[in-house]
Amino acid sequence: MARADKEIAVADLAERFRSSAGAVLTEYRGLTVSQLGELRQSLGANAQFSVVKNTLTKIAASQAGVSTDVIDLLEGPSAIAFVHGDAVEAARELRDFARTYPQLVLKGGLLEGKPLKPDEIIKLADLEPREVLLAKLAGAMKASLAGAAATFNALPAQMARLLAALEDKRGGEAETTSPAAAAPGPDAGEAGPDAADAGAPAATAAEDTAAAVAEDTAVATDDTPVAAEDTAAVAEDTAD
Repeated sequence: MARADKEIAVADLAERFRSSAGAVLTEYRGLTVSQLGELRQSLGANAQFSVVKNTLTKIAASQAGVSTDVIDLLEGPSAIAFVHGDAVEAARELRDFARTYPQLVLKGGLLEGKPLKPDEIIKLADLEPREVLLAKLAGAMKASLAGAAATFNALPAQMARLLAALEDKRGGEAETTSPAAAAPGPDAGEAGPDAADAGAPAATAAEDTAAAVAEDTAVATDDTPVAAEDTAAVAEDTAD
């Protein structure tokens, strides 16, 4: 290959690395031309499968900033699937083809600039198709919206029941704490505390009166001998 052709090939490969969402490096030793054509057809628009020269591809990958972990995989007969469409679909087609034709070996690759190991490519292939995932996401969102709508619709009724319960509770508390219900009626056969207190002043007044009368009587009795003595003194003064 002439130098100019090599430079064009390197530039083309470098652009493929830059513009692709991902790339899967494979070894195709033992595959026929017709089998490679079958693989290209199965990949469709999701990936472009190309047989490459390792030396030129290493230069192109280095120029495109590809990780050295991926560049080091370029050994032996190499072919790269440059992913431009659905990476999951591309990984699934490569995996299924490798199961049918074990001569195709998945050596590794990269997705959005991050290196991938062979088992990670298989895990990527095991994911559900994009359409299925989108349908599940849409279904989950629809169910969430329906649940939220049902919750919002139920809120007014729940608030009404709560307010009614609070009103009933307040009414019951008002009846329990009313003055007529709280004050006990007087007992006909038993005098209350107020009656006892009312009778106390009358008894005290009677006691005070009796005591005063007794005291006055005692004073009058004590004064009688004094009066007699005074009369005797007057008579004595007259005789003199």
